[in-house]
Amino acid sequence: MSSIKNSIIVVVVTAVMAGVAPAYAQTDTAAASAATAPPTKKAIRKQNHQLEIKVRHALTATKHLDSSGVMILARGGEVTLLGEVPDASQIQTAGSAASKVAGVTGVTNDLHVSEPGN
Repeated sequence: MSSIKNSIIVVVVTAVMAGVAPAYAQTDTAAASAATAPPTKKAIRKQNHQLEIKVRHALTATKHLDSSGVMILARGGEVTLLGEVPDASQIQTAGSAASKVAGVTGVTNDLHVSEPGN
């Protein structure tokens, strides 16, 4: 009986010496910091470019709108329309179409009517 007691004591002492302790789940700090890190300049440029593409698609899909002379700039959801359209009614049409695109938070419409002969 004493050899069993000695064996148990040896196992317990060995476990304590080996540093066996309750295991706790650890969070992945790299993944956690990546999720909260601000986006890189490259990621921001990509988002802006993708929004410009979406707005371009919306303008070209809009009936009675000639968007060939329109340049689109996107910065953090804010879209600026620059350039020329053939007539004044298309200025409002372009602004309205751009504002309906998902991700657009505001539109600055700097379009003007093209002069004849240019």
